[in-house]
Amino acid sequence: MCGSFSFTRNALIGLNIMYMVVAFLLIGVATYGKTASVITSVSILGGIVACGVFLLFIAILGLVGAVKHHQVSLFFYMVVLFLLFIIQFSVACACLAVKGPQRRQLAEFGWRHASNDTKRDAQNHFGCCGFDTTQFNASNPMTDHPACPAVCCPGTTPEECCLVGPACIGCTSCANLITDSMESGLNAGGGIGLFFSFTEFLGVWATVRYRRQRDPRYVKGSFL
Repeated sequence: MCGSFSFTRNALIGLNIMYMVVAFLLIGVATYGKTASVITSVSILGGIVACGVFLLFIAILGLVGAVKHHQVSLFFYMVVLFLLFIIQFSVACACLAVKGPQRRQLAEFGWRHASNDTKRDAQNHFGCCGFDTTQFNASNPMTDHPACPAVCCPGTTPEECCLVGPACIGCTSCANLITDSMESGLNAGGGIGLFFSFTEFLGVWATVRYRRQRDPRYVKGSFL
């Protein structure tokens, strides 16, 4: 019956199994990206793995609490999930609210503070060179970038590409490509974030209800 002890318990178990699957996918994506040399930035890899491990920990905590009807585990699970709901809902709304000039500013800020590994990943992915210009100048963080993909500099080695001449001749700068990709990424990320934030709110509501329900398997000591 909908709303019964068994229904709420099974709903929480299913929700946390879904979180575990998502966590393993995040860890798997980071592992694949490193193995295939798609992602070489240590900070990006560490961030993806950290998100996956944290989500896995929360899912295990919720799963144990749901299976055993453990009041303490369910309480901490409920608090952490509610905090995640607030953070994720706020970030998702912010992603959907970012407009064109703001995306450009975010892209400039990210490029200025990114490591060479991160810039190399962006250049290899988009097939571009530099941010605003393909010229190389180590004294300016906006024009300081690693060697570009070989497609940008025909007839040169990757180590020489963009670093021996005034500019690349085989590709454009990355600014427009990055901002266009950010637009689709922010819209998709905001929509997915909103969806998962409401699943987290549903998890909080189900946990509150589940903690207050009496376990029919026990007569004493099952309800605190």
